Amino acid sequence: MAAIEIDSVKSLQRQQSSYNSFDDKFEIQKETYKGQQYSQIYFVRLHMMRTLLYSLVPDRKPHLPVCTVLELEGGKECIVVGTLYKHMKLKPSILDEYSKEKCQHVMHNNVKFDLHGACYSGTNVIQVTGVVVALHGKAGTGDFLVEDVLEAGLPPQIERSIKSKEDKYVVFVSGLRVGSSISNPLQFQLLVDHITGHLGDEKEQGIAAQIVHVVIAGNSVEIPRGLLNGQNLASKDQSRLSEPIKELDIQLTQVAAGLPLDIMPGPDDPANFSLPQQPLNKYLFPGSSTYNTFRSCTNPHCFELDNIRFLGTSGQNIDDLEKYTEAKDKLELMERTLKWRHLAPTAPNTLGCYPFTDMDPFLIESCPHVYFVGNQDKYDTRLLTAEHEKSRMPYSQFWDSVYLLTWYIRDQ
Repeated sequence: MAAIEIDSVKSLQRQQSSYNSFDDKFEIQKETYKGQQYSQIYFVRLHMMRTLLYSLVPDRKPHLPVCTVLELEGGKECIVVGTLYKHMKLKPSILDEYSKEKCQHVMHNNVKFDLHGACYSGTNVIQVTGVVVALHGKAGTGDFLVEDVLEAGLPPQIERSIKSKEDKYVVFVSGLRVGSSISNPLQFQLLVDHITGHLGDEKEQGIAAQIVHVVIAGNSVEIPRGLLNGQNLASKDQSRLSEPIKELDIQLTQVAAGLPLDIMPGPDDPANFSLPQQPLNKYLFPGSSTYNTFRSCTNPHCFELDNIRFLGTSGQNIDDLEKYTEAKDKLELMERTLKWRHLAPTAPNTLGCYPFTDMDPFLIESCPHVYFVGNQDKYDTRLLTAEHEKSRMPYSQFWDSVYLLTWYIRDQ
């Protein structure tokens, strides 16, 4: 247990918390791309979500039959479940060779038809390719008049039990970009000193002692792009390439010496491009990795501290959603992913991901208590409570609240 020294007589003991990681479903075992197609992850997603939506329909629309596309009868109200495909005329697509419609479609067992109706008019409709929904409406000739859209809604949540009456804090950091022209070593060192309890008076150090965990959510370093041109590097260029990582390791070593630290890869870090990004190699951090408090984690990252579940990403999933919707803010998109029960519905259509064959790791089976997304343009939060959602959720499911958090380390 790390102690924070105040003076020669008195010291503060840092708060502790239990930790459990749930990153195993994001870890790729025996990675291979031979013979794997992206259609398989769509099939798994549709199968899992269709089963869930079928179970929810009797509570929400008990008077309506559930039909497959081939069972539709013209003019008869029913429920149909499928995967949305949003046609974007400026986006290159092989489907353009087979379809000239300029609207939204739903695909079910490789059958698609046009969707229209009040539910799909206006600029406030947030739907993207890859979302599995149940649609209430009537079939026509090659089209479907949508009267209502039934989404899965927020998933059930593990019961939150607070073991300690004392406050505990988790520090979230992203966008450090060590090695870039905007990186400020002094600011980074001040952050480290605050976390480790080496700044401020007794009151401030008392707050620092309540920090039980640090999460670094991507874009920790910036490698000079001009050096990554596929050519052999001179020795001086090799040093420039590794210098940002060495500098980051020095700072993280100071943090890991005092409290647990999780580091996630981001879009600009030396990691695989497609989601889920695998943990940064520990050999990049020879100083930090000597401490058992240092953990290199996946992106997305899921863990529990004292039975409080955290789930988050380094931002790619929300950034990609923003390109294809007109959401008011990033928190709205975060909320939508929870209600779709899927972290990254646009993967693999417009967001790179590994071609899983027997699972979709981005499905959200349990609602976190804290949902975080790093590397965004501003700090923002929102609290969703059971009061807001109970009209949409079966009462048999325990659900309390979820705290949405998005932030950036520096001013734009």
